[in-house]
Amino acid sequence: MGDNKEQPLRVGAAVRRRRRALELTLAVVAERSGLSVPFLSQVENDRARPSRSSLEKVADALRTTAVELLAAADPACSVDVVRAEIAEPEPEPEPGTAPQPEPEPRVRSLVRGHHQLHASEFTGDHDAGREFQHRNDELMYVADGAVEMEAEGRAYRLARGDTMYLTGGVRHRWRATVPDTRVIVVAVAEHIEAVQDRSR
Repeated sequence: MGDNKEQPLRVGAAVRRRRRALELTLAVVAERSGLSVPFLSQVENDRARPSRSSLEKVADALRTTAVELLAAADPACSVDVVRAEIAEPEPEPEPGTAPQPEPEPRVRSLVRGHHQLHASEFTGDHDAGREFQHRNDELMYVADGAVEMEAEGRAYRLARGDTMYLTGGVRHRWRATVPDTRVIVVAVAEHIEAVQDRSR
């Protein structure tokens, strides 16, 4: 139990992180390693597994070693549980005291670490004036409460259980219309370049 040695590693994210830390383009790494840009792109997106010799060439181009890249790689099979946060009960107000202010909006990450998938839970009201635009697709799910959304100039009302799928690049903003609204946002992480397959 708990033995990760047999799990294949996804080295692509480690290669990308190292390349970006050095501020190198894929073309420069390709020239230094003698490997093609398309192959390196596939490696970074975990669509191709490099051989040991190819990984050593990539490591040399990135001024590191294959061992270091493998050590920084993500396990292809892993399980991580993020427990719910248990809110402390609000104390009963003393008779004759002013009402307590509304609790501050909270954001909780549902995925720990540096992965290809990002997910957050938003609780409470959030700044409706802030506009978002992400490079990758995302899914919004209203777990509790209700939300008013504006996406590409159109208004939408989402109730509990409703979802909205937004493709990358869509400008949007939202606000909770009911106290204690909870919204789950799941998206491809910003450090991943999600490419749509247009061959179909």
